[in-house]
Amino acid sequence: MLKTRIITAAILLAILLPILFWLPSVYIAVFFLLALLAAAWEWSRLLYPQVGRAAWLYAAFCLAIILFLLAMQNVAWQFAILLLAVIFWFFLAPFILAKGMLVSLDRLRPFYVVLGLILLPATWFALVFLRDLGLVFLLSTMAFVWVADIGAYFVGKAFGKHKLAAQISPGKSIEGALGGLLLCYAYALLCVFYLPFESTLFGAWAIRFGWVPMFLMATVLTAFSVFGDLFESQLKRMAGVKDSSHLLPGHGGVLDRVDALIPTMPIAALLAGLV
Repeated sequence: MLKTRIITAAILLAILLPILFWLPSVYIAVFFLLALLAAAWEWSRLLYPQVGRAAWLYAAFCLAIILFLLAMQNVAWQFAILLLAVIFWFFLAPFILAKGMLVSLDRLRPFYVVLGLILLPATWFALVFLRDLGLVFLLSTMAFVWVADIGAYFVGKAFGKHKLAAQISPGKSIEGALGGLLLCYAYALLCVFYLPFESTLFGAWAIRFGWVPMFLMATVLTAFSVFGDLFESQLKRMAGVKDSSHLLPGHGGVLDRVDALIPTMPIAALLAGLV
C-alpha cells in the first residue's frame, strides 16, 4: 500500500509541478477544475451509490454552475457563492458534526445534493482567486492545510489519548488537533519572517492587522481544516464506505485528499480580500 501511495503521489507531482511553475495560470485553473469535478463525481456517488449516471450528471451540473458564474463576469456573483460556503461552515457545519452519527443521510440527501453544488464551485473560485494573488500566496495557503494535517497525524500518533470525534473519526485526537495547531503557528511565523509580507496571507495579515489577529486567523483556518476532514468522514460513514472512490490508488478518492481544502480555501480567499 505504501509503495502504491508513493507512486501515485509521484505521478501527481510530475503533473502538478510543471503546471504550477512553467505554464500560464489558466492551466492550474483547469487542473483544479478537473480535480473538483472528480470530487463532485465522488460526492454524488456517496449520495446515490446505486445510480451511476447520477454522478456524471452531478459533475456536469457542477461544471455548468462554474461556467455560468464565469460567463456572468460579475465578481459579486462569485463572491456570493464564496460567502454562502463560508456561512455554511461557520453556522451549519458545527451543528451537523455535533450530531455525530445521528444524522440521517436518507433525510438529508437533498440538502447534501444542493450543498455540494455550493461548496465545490466555491472551492474552485477560491483557489483561482488565491492564484491570482500570486503562486507563493496560493501554495503557502494550501501548504498551511497540509501542515495542520501532518502535525495532527504525528502528534496524535505519539500522544493522542482523548478522542476528538470518536463516532465520526476514531483515529483523530484532541492532542493531535492541538499539535497541528501549534505546528501551523510555527509555519505562519516562518512565512512572516522569511517571505515578503505581501506574498502570503499570514504576512499580509501580520503587517495589516497585527500579530494577534494573524494568530487568530491561523487558529480559524486550522479549526476548519479539521472540520472539513471530519465532515467528509461523517458523510462517508453515513454512506457506508471507507473511501470516496479509488481514483487515486493508495490514497482513496480525490475528495479524500481535498476535504480539508474545501472549507479553508473559501475562508482564506475572503480573508485575503480584506487585505
